[in-house]
Amino acid sequence: MFITFEGPEGAGKSTAIRAVAESLESRGTKVLITREPGAGDFGLKVRELLLHGDDLPIWTELFLFLADRSHHVERIIRPALAQGTTVLCDRHADSTVVYQGYSRGLDIEKLRELNLIATGGLKPDRTFLLDLPVEIGLARLQNPDRLDREPLAFHQKVREGFLAEAQREPERWRIIDSTAAPSEIAFSILQHIP
Repeated sequence: MFITFEGPEGAGKSTAIRAVAESLESRGTKVLITREPGAGDFGLKVRELLLHGDDLPIWTELFLFLADRSHHVERIIRPALAQGTTVLCDRHADSTVVYQGYSRGLDIEKLRELNLIATGGLKPDRTFLLDLPVEIGLARLQNPDRLDREPLAFHQKVREGFLAEAQREPERWRIIDSTAAPSEIAFSILQHIP
């Protein structure tokens, strides 16, 4: 099963993923935790450019995310799924639609097409949107990166974009209130994983 976790900055995705992985492993499920960008050596190099480098032209930013995603899917996600491993991924293709589409203004349908190419058609079985007011999420950040430092209006568009995408595909998405305690968030997520 391929499960992705999305949401605005400071939503607690990493904490939730670790708790969900522990619970699934206690049931005997083989789990891989991964993230975009930043999986493997290639992903770490791309992550450094995207999150800690200089400002990037919008198309450069987009193609770096897509290159990372293509490599990640082919070298890490697909092989794990082929072995029967449940993959828990911190951000995936939906983040590109939201950040580069809703927030940066690129054509959303074109972004969906490019994601399909980058992933070879792979889509998550389930996507969890950890949702919370933008101000709360940003206040949680301890070491803001390049994207975290975008203006508040940018982050508002991110949240609105995720909510719109969740409404667009309600069979895949589950919205989780991430203002709740971490244990409650993990419990809510586990109710939607067979």
